Amino acid sequence: MQIETFRKSHIIVAGAVIVALPVLAYVIGATSGPDETPVVEVTQPPVVAPEPVAAPVVVEAPAPPQPWVELVEIESGDNLMDVLVRTGAERFDAHVAIQSLQGVYDPRRDLRVGDELAVTFAPVEESGAGSSATAEAVDYVLSGLRLPVAYDRNVMVDRNEDGGFVSREVLLELESEVVAVQGSIDSSLFVNARDAGVPISVLVELVKIFSFDVDFQRDIWRDDKFEVMFDRQRNPEGEVVNNGDILYAKLTLRGTELPLYRFENSEGNIDFFNEKGEGVRKALMKTPIDGARLSSRFGKRKHPILGYTRQHSGIDFAAPRGTPIYAAGDGSVVRASTFGGYGKYIKIRHNGTYSTAYAHLHGYARGIRSGIRVRQGQVIGYVGSTGRSTGPHLHYEIHRNGKAINPLGLKLPSGEKLKGDRLAAFREHRKNLDAEFGTLVDPTLVAETSENTLTD
Repeated sequence: MQIETFRKSHIIVAGAVIVALPVLAYVIGATSGPDETPVVEVTQPPVVAPEPVAAPVVVEAPAPPQPWVELVEIESGDNLMDVLVRTGAERFDAHVAIQSLQGVYDPRRDLRVGDELAVTFAPVEESGAGSSATAEAVDYVLSGLRLPVAYDRNVMVDRNEDGGFVSREVLLELESEVVAVQGSIDSSLFVNARDAGVPISVLVELVKIFSFDVDFQRDIWRDDKFEVMFDRQRNPEGEVVNNGDILYAKLTLRGTELPLYRFENSEGNIDFFNEKGEGVRKALMKTPIDGARLSSRFGKRKHPILGYTRQHSGIDFAAPRGTPIYAAGDGSVVRASTFGGYGKYIKIRHNGTYSTAYAHLHGYARGIRSGIRVRQGQVIGYVGSTGRSTGPHLHYEIHRNGKAINPLGLKLPSGEKLKGDRLAAFREHRKNLDAEFGTLVDPTLVAETSENTLTD
């Protein structure tokens, strides 16, 4: 019984303690102020800025050696071998390159003073130099050559993989255009046409095609007029590289119009025809020289050297020494040598009736000798003052059946007269050219003289 009582009392006491503990904890917490809360200090290490990281150094590999081009202008006395060696080519390479030109380009014939050659040298690494070779460890050898042939063509020479050279002709890309010029003559045809924008090469052709019918010393008067339409070519940079053929031209002399049209004749050759379809080319030219002044006429005169009156069997044209002289017509050269007082002399037989003679020449054109055939308008010699002469001029004679006649009084029939289908085609062609000229002579389209105009 005691034991049971003891257990109950202990159980009661334990329960009271358990109940009292939370109350006691609450009382203690309520009586403790915020100032009495313990503070725990936490010390953090100082922040250290990271050291900058250096950027990586990029080392560029040296640029490989590049080819270089030497531009060379041909001067008098130059030959291709000497030019290539002078620019730095090995003589053996130069020889092989020149040999490759056979059948494509003849340096002895085609190389001209003033031509600009482009000589290319390419780098070749010396043995053992490796990929890191520098310019000092590289040898340069001839690798290519560009040779001008004409305004529209070059010859290219390139080194091949075997170390040899190959040559080829390259056509240049050009743009063509048609140009029209018109004007009046108040000084001379040459001066006024040049000032209006007609290139010298076109002007020379203009004089030549009219020389069958016009005496440029006597027939040109003040206020006469000229018209000309020609084609020309430009390179991709827009530069004029060639003034081409005359398509149409007209002289108005004291009110008389003389139009000429470029057209293909019945034999497939290009010629000039008047508005009726009559070929302008006659058997002989009245004036076989450009831009000369008539200085002495046919007939009796007092000889300037001999001092007495005698028959002057031709006409004289004063011109600068070296001015080209043309064959007055197709024919065979029967003499090309010195002939007494005539000095250097050429005689051409044109047919069984007519022959022409040219005297006091400075020299003969290449290839002119007795026995060769020449074509009308071909250069046969150059103005000089050889023989009995007081100054540079051309003495020109026309012989009919062996007797000298007055060249200025010569009347010869015109050339071919177009007929049938060819005449009909010509009339259509003439109509188109007239219309094209009429469009181009608008003031904003007429050719202008500028530094970009090729004048020769």
